[in-house]
Amino acid sequence: MKELLLWLGRLCGVCGAVLCIASLAFRLHGSYLIGGFQVGTLLQAGIAGLAAGSFLLLFVLAQRR
Repeated sequence: MKELLLWLGRLCGVCGAVLCIASLAFRLHGSYLIGGFQVGTLLQAGIAGLAAGSFLLLFVLAQRR
């Protein structure tokens, strides 16, 4: 269970970081939309992924004690 949460936390974090970087790159390029979604919406989804990954990794660290 701990290893599943660890990998899930890592996956959420990486996906969130990729969404944040992609939305930043598209916005700097001058686009406001990515595949029908606004850049700000994808940035918020990336931030949510980073936060979820952080909480999952924190939960794993708390269980190791």
